[in-house]
Formats: sequence, C-alpha cells, structure tokens
Amino acid sequence: MQTPQTRYAKSDDVRIAYQVAGQGALDLVFVPGFMSNLDIHWEDPGYAHLLRRLSAFTRVIQFDKRGTGLSDRVDTHHLPSLETRMDDVRAVMDAAGSGRAVLLGASEGVPMSILFAATYPERTRALVLYGGYAHFHSWVLRPAVLAEFIKRADSEWGTGASLASFAPGLVEDARFAAWWARFERLSASPAAAVALARMNAEIDVRPVLGSIRVPTLVLHRSDDARVKIAGGRYLAEHIKGARLVEMPGRDHPIWTGEVDRVVDEIEEFLTGVRPVPVHDRVLATILVARLSAPQPSVIRLGERQWTERLEEFRSEALGEIARFGGQAIASGADDIGARFDGPARAVRCALAIQTTAENSGLKFAAGVHAGEVEIHDGATAGPAVHVAGRISARAQSGEVLVSGVVKDLVAGSGLQFTPRGTETIDGFDTPLALLTVVDERSPAPGAHPGRTELEMLSAREREVLALVAEGLSNAAIAKRLRLSDHTIKRHVANILMKLDLPNRAAAAAMVGRAG
Repeated sequence: MQTPQTRYAKSDDVRIAYQVAGQGALDLVFVPGFMSNLDIHWEDPGYAHLLRRLSAFTRVIQFDKRGTGLSDRVDTHHLPSLETRMDDVRAVMDAAGSGRAVLLGASEGVPMSILFAATYPERTRALVLYGGYAHFHSWVLRPAVLAEFIKRADSEWGTGASLASFAPGLVEDARFAAWWARFERLSASPAAAVALARMNAEIDVRPVLGSIRVPTLVLHRSDDARVKIAGGRYLAEHIKGARLVEMPGRDHPIWTGEVDRVVDEIEEFLTGVRPVPVHDRVLATILVARLSAPQPSVIRLGERQWTERLEEFRSEALGEIARFGGQAIASGADDIGARFDGPARAVRCALAIQTTAENSGLKFAAGVHAGEVEIHDGATAGPAVHVAGRISARAQSGEVLVSGVVKDLVAGSGLQFTPRGTETIDGFDTPLALLTVVDERSPAPGAHPGRTELEMLSAREREVLALVAEGLSNAAIAKRLRLSDHTIKRHVANILMKLDLPNRAAAAAMVGRAG
C-alpha cells in the first residue's frame, strides 16, 4: 500500500492533517497518542502493518492533532484543551465524509475518544480504547515522575531517549531506535513535547465514563510500561457493558508487539467474526498505478468535480483489473494496486488503465513487478508489493514502467520494451533494470500462448508441464520425478506465470492444442 494522500480539514482557523485508507463498510477514526506524524507512520513496518490490517475491513481515517505532525503548529504556551481537540476530530470526520464512525483511541487518544463519544453519541458507532486511562496521575505518571520526564524531554527530545519510557523492549533495536528519534523530531518540537506532557497531566475524564452509551472494547497489555493495567481495568469497570481484553506484553505503542492480536480483537468486536490466520506465499505479478501531478488537476477542475472524476476512474480501473483476471489489493487515495497470476495480463491491464485515465483527463503512472508475495487473510504483502510501488514512483506521467523480471517473463507476448535505467532496491544484489512498455498486438484478455512459447520453459518445466497435462497432481508428479512437493509447486507456479495462464486446466488445454 502506498502512503495515502494527506489532506487538511479546517477546525476554527487551524488546519488538521488527515489521511484515509481502505474501503471497508465501517469508518474507523484512529485517535493517536502522545506523538504522531502521518507520513512517518508508514515508514515503520509495524505501524504500516497495523494500518494495512485495519484498512482491510474498515475505512481508516487517521489524523495529526493540532500542534503535532503535519497539522498546523500552535502556541506552546496555550495548547488546546481536550474539548478543542475533540472538535478537531469532528472537523476531520466532516472533511472525510464520515457521518458516524468507530473511534480507536490509543494512549492519550483514549480520553479524547471517551469525551467525543459522550458528547456526540449520534456520531460514534463504537469505542475501541487501547492502552488508555481516565486520569493521568493515577495510571500513567505521578507528579514527581512526570517532572523528571519533562526535565529529560526539555534537553533530550529528538534523540530518541523517550523510547525507554514507551517501549523498553525495543531500546536495543537499532533500526527502531533511529526511527523513534526521527518520530520524536517530526511529531513535535521540544517545547511542544514539554507542553503536551504538562497538558496530559491535567487529563481526568472519570466523571464522563458513566455517560458512555456505545459498545466499548478495552484493550490493554498486562505489563504496559507506560500506562498501568489498572487504568484499563478502571475503564472497563466504569463504562457500562464494556469488554476488557488483557494481552501479554510490555511495550506500550499499539503498533509494537503482537499487532495481529490487537487487530484480531478489534475485527471480531466490530464485525462479529474473528479472522482465521491464513498465510500463503505465492509467485505473483503486482501492479501499482498512481495518480501523478494531482494538485494541478484539483486546481483546474475544482475539488468536487475532481473527486467525482477520480471516483469514476477508480471504478473503471477496478473493472479493468477484474477483466484481466486480477485481484485488487489495498490502496490509498491516489493509487490502485492489484495482484495477477500472469505478468502479461498485469502489463496489459496497466496499459488499459492508462487509456482509461487519459479518457478521463487524469494523469497516471504505473509500475509492474513479479515476485513472491504473502497472502494473509486476503491481504497481499511482501517485497514484490514494495518493489512495484517503488517502480510506480519512478514512472513518469502516462508511462507503464516494468522491472526486468517482468520483461524476461513475457517474452513472445507481443509487448515491446525500452530501457529506462535501473533502480537500487534493498534485497537485490544488483540494481533492478527498468523498462517502459508498449503493446503492439493488444490481444484480448485470456488469450493463450502458442507452441513456440513452450521454448520459454526450462527442460524440467516442460517435463512437469507434460505431467500436468496428463492430469497428475503435484504430489504424484513429485513422486514420479523424485522431487519434493514444494519444488513441484514452484515449478507449476513458474510455468503458469511464464505462459500467462490462470490455472493448471488452462496449461493442460494449451499442451493439447500445441500437440
């Protein structure tokens, strides 16, 4: 998933930055804790995984509180109250077109979510309260400990020193520690961090708890290093009908530790169905098409006409993905992703989407890459998705850019390529070749390869294909050739990808036609 476009909602005279991801039936407003920065969230694998999981079954609306992250800065001597921040939530919901939403409050975001639900029950579908509290000094930091935290923050903010207070289990993780230091710097200035700590110390929403009348789930880690478990238990005891789930763990941030356990509980609470873990690694071709130069188009068309045209285009693009046998994957506001079994179909789908974009007066660029992905509960992840996104970002407006891996797999398909340099990507020993593509033949989707394309297969792959055509299962082929089931599975996957075929039956039929 590419980083969603950051937009701004106006609350009084302050602009509040927000992003929307996912297309679920339920809106979920993620109310962050002490620190946040919408762009930095996506840079940490754990945070990105949390957002991807949530966006698989909800429409996630996340925002930066005023004075933090990408939102407008405010006077650190007069930071806003919870009531003002609550109004910011309402402004973001209005801007995102959300009439009623689930509020997911994390840490400091819990009391704000509680106050919002009590004040605007008609706009609150449910509450999910993670690692939260109703009174700061009772369950977070006593006054003397808070004074020491503020003293350290005043001199060490931006170095990552606060990590030990929030996630002691990750202090020795060099990558996470470096990210956390950057997270501090880009979330709030040192003065704002100190002011926020002082403001948090004044939080007390205990009198409000009895007014909550929406379904409530309380999640808390039993050894939470920042907020005592007693804080979560108090919430569950004083909010009528609230359900408490205590989970093992010490690190406080919601995106650390067993993120899947947290999201599983949320999904079951909101949908009534607990997800069944399903992991499968397969070879696939990933297409990522992104909007290029969006701002000039918005200015030229106007916000409303732009939104209508973009939604119409997205609908048509999803139709093209289905027509070419692809499956849409999670995408952001300005990009569309899809997974295909065959590389040629993915490339032709990208070309079709480009034509659709041109007809709609929009400018899109696309990237295509083939590799191994992991499918978990219907969500697609893995290095190939990341690489396709990188290639898409490199592509120019109106261009379909593919990796050398894709070019090698579609030999003989009628697609023509022009070299466009290389891209250095982590995990590849050498820079990845990039090529632009044009389709000279434009065959119909699902067209099958001819006899000469069997030459693309290795001798072993042709041997496996012949046995597939005989109707043998993978296990029977493995036994016949004295190979492992896993090896045969990979051979079959490679055969289908190289020949651009959807399944084993199509492979057997192709062998029959080729004689």
